[in-house]
Amino acid sequence: MNFNDIYLLSPQISIAAVAILTILGDLVIAQKRAVMLIALIGLIVPLGFALSLVSSVNVASDVALVDSSSILSSSFSLSLFSLYFNFLVLGVLAIVVLGSSDYVRYSGVPQGEYFGLLLLSASGMMLLASAENLITIYIALELTTLPLAALAAIAFNGQSTESGIKFLIVSALSSAVMLYGMAFIYGLSGSITLEGISAGFMNASLNTMPYQQYGILVGVILLLVGFGLKLSVVPFHMWVPDVYEGSPTPVVAFLSVASKAVAFALVLRFFYVGLGDLDLNWVLLFAVISALSMTVGNLLAISQTNIKRLFGYSTIAHAGYILAGVAAISYTGDSYIGVSSVLFYLVAYGAANLTALLAISQIGELLGSDDIDSYAGLSRKAPFCTGALVISLIALIGIPPTGIFIAKIYVFTAAVEAGLMWLAIIGVINSVVSAYYYVRVIRVMFKNDDSNKETDPMKTGLFVKLAIVVSSVITVWLGIMPSWMLGMAEIAAVSLVGLVK
Repeated sequence: MNFNDIYLLSPQISIAAVAILTILGDLVIAQKRAVMLIALIGLIVPLGFALSLVSSVNVASDVALVDSSSILSSSFSLSLFSLYFNFLVLGVLAIVVLGSSDYVRYSGVPQGEYFGLLLLSASGMMLLASAENLITIYIALELTTLPLAALAAIAFNGQSTESGIKFLIVSALSSAVMLYGMAFIYGLSGSITLEGISAGFMNASLNTMPYQQYGILVGVILLLVGFGLKLSVVPFHMWVPDVYEGSPTPVVAFLSVASKAVAFALVLRFFYVGLGDLDLNWVLLFAVISALSMTVGNLLAISQTNIKRLFGYSTIAHAGYILAGVAAISYTGDSYIGVSSVLFYLVAYGAANLTALLAISQIGELLGSDDIDSYAGLSRKAPFCTGALVISLIALIGIPPTGIFIAKIYVFTAAVEAGLMWLAIIGVINSVVSAYYYVRVIRVMFKNDDSNKETDPMKTGLFVKLAIVVSSVITVWLGIMPSWMLGMAEIAAVSLVGLVK
């Protein structure tokens, strides 16, 4: 490994270094608020490296050059696609760190470990977005998942511990199934790199292997099961509501946005690069899973009485919407509309979901409950968080002027252009269904509180207010002026296949 290789990995290395510095800082700094500031300010370093790497990307090939003699040459690829997700993860992480300031102060969780684990998980996510071979993918997934399991259990109460154990078990099962699928793929293609897998499957001599197509199918199905558990799509969704209910709400925000985004990055990279040339129709499979996720997620959300469980099922439904864009991967005109619609949706959904869950975290501290019925009269007790939650719920429905409205238009347009009119119709119907349970929450917040329980008006910390304001502004801005982010999403989408518009 030479200096250039270290430079290409500088965002991941620097964020891991900030994580270690944060943990060590917690041991020697008496003022614990400074620990959060170390984590937050430290994000400037990986952000600066990521920005500098944009100029290192070769304009002709859209890929940063890696020395052929380097250990990174077959395991790591830096492109505008991977940098898009690096910036997304860093942005989400910054908002979650800000939004966690009140939680870590009142809950008593060890701040060094809390912020350190967030940073370490983010380093795995950023590595996953650039992974080019099966071994790197597996290592990056474990680096992402293990800190999240610890974060889910960090509150050290019964619910949190149960949540962490469930998440760890599901993650271990997912990893085991994926590893078995990777073994199948390697055995049949003779390569662990994504490009090598594609070339191996297209090799005429290998095509004569007995039962090769069946073997490929088994390997891909095993990988899909693993991916499905990471994406929380039907029928691999069973863990989501329980984990969301028991985990600290800021952790849920990070888990539902950042980890989901890089999981979709992995799916896009694997099927677009590794299996893109195979004469296999993945469209119908992805479309069916998309329709099931939208429908099951929305229908089960209707009956929920706990706001965090409701958002668990909401996450499943939105994974279905995003998967509709994956099913619609097709080249139309000058843009890869399917891929770009997915990338834009991830940003829009991330902003809205962060706003909602950070507001819910504050409301939970005020009320001491996550029951939706306890939200009665919340508009008077917590007007700031109520307003933020209303904006996010309107956005999650897909009502203008919000980013998810634009995102759904692009996803459903991509589905129609790919010949999946029926999927677009199911998506529109499910958007209408989702309005029922989202509006129900809004109605309860503006309902008069009939109980005799008196609750002091909520005081929200400055950092938390800043985080909620930033995510709220992004949610609305993406609906009013989406062109810049859509342009970035399209550039990243084209970068996925090494082409420049």
